[in-house]
Amino acid sequence: MKRNSRLSLAMHTLCHMASTPDKQFTSSDIAEHASTNPVVVRRVLGKLRKAGLMHSEKGHGGGWTLAKDATQITLADIYIALDEKLIATDQNISTSNCSVERVMHKNVALVLDDAEKNLIKHFSTFTVDQLKNEAL
Repeated sequence: MKRNSRLSLAMHTLCHMASTPDKQFTSSDIAEHASTNPVVVRRVLGKLRKAGLMHSEKGHGGGWTLAKDATQITLADIYIALDEKLIATDQNISTSNCSVERVMHKNVALVLDDAEKNLIKHFSTFTVDQLKNEAL
């Protein structure tokens, strides 16, 4: 997994938040810690907020907090909320006139979709709390 991916940023941020659940984190603080831009942080965490995993308060004294206990947030929840794809699937099966190419694309897409489902199933067995505890 690339260090600068949205998934990596989200998991890293949520693990830190789980370590101090009563603290609000600003986008700027998170961005500085993750060596990225606050706009990137807001985009990523905004998707998590929309999925009910994060809460944010605007203005002075505001910031980001977990909307759920870290024991209730799985890596699959994060992955699905971000609509992240670690496995590139070919959604547009070739419109080629070549029957071999069409069959090949169709079957490769089925295998990749199956791999994606297995990845999500495996991610559902890990919580943010488990990841945080393993890091400490």
